[in-house]
Amino acid sequence: MIDEDFGRSGNLPIGSTAPGGRQMHGTAVSATEAGNSQDSGRRIYVDALQCSNWDRALLEQWQAGGLGCVHVTTSIWDGARETLRTIARWKRRFRDDSDIIAQARTVDDIHTIAASGRTAVILGFQNTSPFEDDLGMVEIFHDLGVRVAQLTYNIANYVGSSCYEPVDGGLTRFGKNVIREMNRIGMIVDLSHTGPITSMQAITASERPVMASHANAAAVWRHPRNLSDELLRALADRGGIIGCAPYPHLTGGDEVTGRQWAEGVAHCVEVMGIDHVAIGTDSSHHFSDDDLRFIREGYWTHEPNFGAGSPDKPGWLPWPAFFRTPADFANFDTVLSEVGFDDAERAKIMGGNLMRFYGEGFNPQLP
Repeated sequence: MIDEDFGRSGNLPIGSTAPGGRQMHGTAVSATEAGNSQDSGRRIYVDALQCSNWDRALLEQWQAGGLGCVHVTTSIWDGARETLRTIARWKRRFRDDSDIIAQARTVDDIHTIAASGRTAVILGFQNTSPFEDDLGMVEIFHDLGVRVAQLTYNIANYVGSSCYEPVDGGLTRFGKNVIREMNRIGMIVDLSHTGPITSMQAITASERPVMASHANAAAVWRHPRNLSDELLRALADRGGIIGCAPYPHLTGGDEVTGRQWAEGVAHCVEVMGIDHVAIGTDSSHHFSDDDLRFIREGYWTHEPNFGAGSPDKPGWLPWPAFFRTPADFANFDTVLSEVGFDDAERAKIMGGNLMRFYGEGFNPQLP
């Protein structure tokens, strides 16, 4: 059992004119007057999602990459019991590796942990399967420290439809109740992997801003997992955020350059504004081919399913040269500067925006 997870034709050409007639690179991208929103006065690099089979070596890569905070996947397909086992393993990991990591439940925790030279860890789900069909489970998992839950993974569930479903049936009645409960207790709604209709309805249904923790702009890289400009605008209009991903299946392959990836980030900034764009690497390391099959197929099919891959690229792809492992996270700062982002803008994308967003989203609205 896995501990944790986890064709470019027709794309907008890199370097072309983005919506509104603005160049996607070569000029500084407009920003609000507010600078880096991190109260501590120091940069905190934040990864909006990683999904790996963690060990001490991977945690040390966080340190090497300067990561102050990482949101980790603790469930993809599993129900409540198996997810509890995974969280229990993380609780032990927090004890065994307390010199380099600690669990964060609040933004104050993130600041404190990062200031101590360790990496703050946010627990999250890439599916609402741990809630099963029981609304009460949302608060139970929140009490254990889960702060982010993706509505769906690769198939429809009790909440709504996946981006891979041929027909997106939209948000269910249970889904609306789950979002309402997540809003109440301070658990962030994640739309990565969620179908476009379900996503738009979730943005509208949520009283609080929502996120797509690991995705890109479909206008740049056409893929079912990437978001249309319409969805990106709706996300930003309600205060939401996207974590742009270097995951090779979402960027046309491992041949993508750092500059090309940064152009994709620039497109999101053009559409959404500088305050609504971050980084979510979807870093997936130390997995076998059998693990990949489970990640894609779970318990729902006996037939091959390629998930974010394709028949011509069915397996794990090498990570791009500018981001091989989490130890390379600081490289994002360099490639973002190459397309015209200034220091204040890069500080927001590298972590400041997520710190602000988490600060708003983790606060409960009880009762």
